[in-house]
Amino acid sequence: SALLSFSPLKQKDKLKKVTCKYNLDLTHPVEDGIFDSGNFVQFLNERIKVNGKTGNLGNVVHIERFKNKITVTSEKQFSKRYLKYLMKKYLKKHNLRDWLRVVASDKETYELRYFQISHDDEGSETEE
Repeated sequence: SALLSFSPLKQKDKLKKVTCKYNLDLTHPVEDGIFDSGNFVQFLNERIKVNGKTGNLGNVVHIERFKNKITVTSEKQFSKRYLKYLMKKYLKKHNLRDWLRVVASDKETYELRYFQISHDDEGSETEE
């Protein structure tokens, strides 16, 4: 029974040391001048919630900007989906939601891409 009571403690220690690292690739929109990465970092700093409170990043969540890439590192459990939610919220606020979409390019990275608009010769008007 001594072993059984010891193993959950090990698991708790592992859970506390969880670091989540996510990358946001904003290269194309920033180069085209329609997206301000500095403003977006400020938005993330104001909006990310830690323990249910905004503006409570402390030493738990770190946001770093390197040129057109942003890295969000968290020492607590941090959902990648939450980052996507915040990115979409920012795009909506700045009326960019119609042109840009948030795409997961790999397990730890989100990328802003333009919508691919296919030009069909037949419009919806001719189908009437």
